[in-house]
Amino acid sequence: MFDNLSDKLNSAFKILKGHGTLSEKNIEDGLKQVRMALLEADVNYKVTKKVISDIKERSLGQEVMKSLSPGQQVVKIVYDEFTHMMGSENEGLEFKGKSPGAVMLVGLQGSGKTTTCGKLALFLRKLGKNPFLIPVDVYRPAAIDQLQKIGKQLDVPVFPSTTDMAPLKICINAEKEAKNKGYDVLLIDTAGRLHVDEKLMAELAGIKKVIRPSEILLIADAMTGQDAVNIAESFDKRLDLTGVVLTKMDGDARGGAALSIKAVTGKPLKFIGVGEKLTGLEPFYPDRIASRILGMGDTLSFIEKAQEAVDGKKAEALAKKLKKNQFTLEDFRDQMASVRKMGSIKDLIGMLPGVNKKQMKGLSIDDGQFVKIEAIINSMTSEERRTYGIIKGSRKKRIARGSGVTVQEVNKLLKSYIQAMKMIKKFNKGGMRSLKSMLPF
Repeated sequence: MFDNLSDKLNSAFKILKGHGTLSEKNIEDGLKQVRMALLEADVNYKVTKKVISDIKERSLGQEVMKSLSPGQQVVKIVYDEFTHMMGSENEGLEFKGKSPGAVMLVGLQGSGKTTTCGKLALFLRKLGKNPFLIPVDVYRPAAIDQLQKIGKQLDVPVFPSTTDMAPLKICINAEKEAKNKGYDVLLIDTAGRLHVDEKLMAELAGIKKVIRPSEILLIADAMTGQDAVNIAESFDKRLDLTGVVLTKMDGDARGGAALSIKAVTGKPLKFIGVGEKLTGLEPFYPDRIASRILGMGDTLSFIEKAQEAVDGKKAEALAKKLKKNQFTLEDFRDQMASVRKMGSIKDLIGMLPGVNKKQMKGLSIDDGQFVKIEAIINSMTSEERRTYGIIKGSRKKRIARGSGVTVQEVNKLLKSYIQAMKMIKKFNKGGMRSLKSMLPF
């Protein structure tokens, strides 16, 4: 979602890096483009004005004028100011006081509250919590059904709400049940409206007063831009929000809401939602987002995704195999499966530092091909997976029939496997082109 902003900022930085020394005019010319880039990304006008002023003040100071590479130093200042503007550090969920703790999810209709409720349940369970989903939107029957389906999918308990129950009564009964059954976090999926109205706010304020939630999170659609910031201000005045979750961050939004919310409302952006999958929730790290915007990559997020996807014991066993040159087609399939767990290949490559944005735009990788790879390898016998050299003409035809592909596609997979074996020895020497060459189709 930050691609256009990144491109425009890189153009501005070229102006600054093109000078051996920087004058006030050089800096002003560069910052003019930075200002335009932020405004076009729908960043709040007052926020833009302040951040440009702060960047200019520091850029004209001694830290740049005495720098050996002033252009790079200005980029570092921009990075620092962007990080500060978005909140400096991640602020996670806090559960203080009574048990079970409660998280109220509030927001307008269609913002993604119910899906986010499920995503948060999965996130909290990974942290060792025992969440309890509470459907409180009695005005839209589909909302209760949706949360029940999500709970079943995740194997997370859901309070049996019905549309004839009062929202506050649901919360009170759910809290009692949570205490009896040992659930330690209530995730309250509240009702939304098409716009902020007094009846909605009164209902939410009533739940807050009785349940006393640890967290009140506004779920806002990133695609609405500055409207998301305005909505956050409206909800904050009545409920005193503890944070914001921006959904649909993988869409075509320009990024202005993510950059503006903390600076305008004073409330931290705690999570971002990416995609419809229930695994698509990421803690918001201002420094990492600033790094992505400025084209520096996001290595820490990449490492975290890898650690989550890869089984430590299996990785250790694989390392021993690699040392002995025993990397089989079965291992190849398992590694592909681990990569799939990490998310979209294109998104993962985009997290690596030094990746050229123009190259990324021209890069076409179909993640669905991994399913085809798995089908081909699964159609092989155990002996064929261990000893690929025995896979000749008749075996290739049988494997192709069993996996629903052509013999040519089986040949491409075998070729990719052989290339992968060669590349193991040359790891870290390849680039994006080498990575793409490993993909068979």
